[in-house]
Amino acid sequence: MARAHGVDLRHRLNAFAVVWNLVDSLPRISTQPVASKSLYTLADELLLPPNFLEEICTLLDDKRQVIFQGPPGTGKTYVAQELAKHLAESGERVTPVQFHPSYAYEDFVSGFRPMITENGQAGFALRDGPLLRAAEKARNEPYATHFLIIDEINRGNLAKVFGELYFLLEYRDKSIRMQYQQADEDDFSLPENLYIIGTMNTADRSIALVDLALRRRFYFIEFHPDAEPVKGMLRGWLKQNGFNEMLWVADVVEEANKLLEKDRHAAIGPSYFMKNDLDRKIVERIWKHSVIPYIEELLFGDEDRLDEFDLDKLKDKAAQTRERKEDQKQTNGTGEGNASNQ
Repeated sequence: MARAHGVDLRHRLNAFAVVWNLVDSLPRISTQPVASKSLYTLADELLLPPNFLEEICTLLDDKRQVIFQGPPGTGKTYVAQELAKHLAESGERVTPVQFHPSYAYEDFVSGFRPMITENGQAGFALRDGPLLRAAEKARNEPYATHFLIIDEINRGNLAKVFGELYFLLEYRDKSIRMQYQQADEDDFSLPENLYIIGTMNTADRSIALVDLALRRRFYFIEFHPDAEPVKGMLRGWLKQNGFNEMLWVADVVEEANKLLEKDRHAAIGPSYFMKNDLDRKIVERIWKHSVIPYIEELLFGDEDRLDEFDLDKLKDKAAQTRERKEDQKQTNGTGEGNASNQ
């Protein structure tokens, strides 16, 4: 295909070089302009209380870096992106990156990348990674707020990926010699106006948790379906979008999470069901092809419990729970009325 367009890629390194030369010119995630709005408006759009976002902003002002942690489907990445765009006032000032097991210091900070030399031979050139590019953008706009979003931060070997950044994350006013810096370059420091938001999946036991040294350098913010503000998010979204006849979905998710309460990190998040065309068939499809496979993995070795997560059974159980609550309300109301009459 490349040859048909007049590009001769004789070696795999040639192809790598083309890709790396195009990296900076490819469209970026979240680069659209951001309309000005208040934090309260953003909180309303995200179905989060304003004081929750205010607390995150306070933590960012203090340490410059936070991590959103919780089970999958709780909105961590979406909230990180939207809040960063809001505070930076432009998607151009938000640099997203996702960690994974093969991600290294050379990918994140700086390292050698394959290239084609002037005489057409394969070679290597030193290239900046997303961290240095984000730092450079922040340094060029000292009075603007910039963000680096690290999705799935605990999927990488953090000690290997961060390197000297362990020092710089704690001492923003210091500089240090980086591993691949040229002899004529100044020591590197993290700009004060570069903020970092990481997201961390706490459900996957195959992923290493953050080590204590890095944990001390970040504030951690919980996103759990069993606690506000995530707990009421699905019900609030259904009401806000006119799905009052689908409120049973929120009840079903709550019942399912009660069955998983021994491990709160395994809870089912609301994001699975926050779809604009939601109906019974879509819920059944999501439950069958997303939720049940997830639960099967959680209950590996205890498959007999899978029957407890049947959608219809959970829906009936949720209806019974609602009826008991209504009866209790009526009983309490009657009791209060009799007490007042006496």
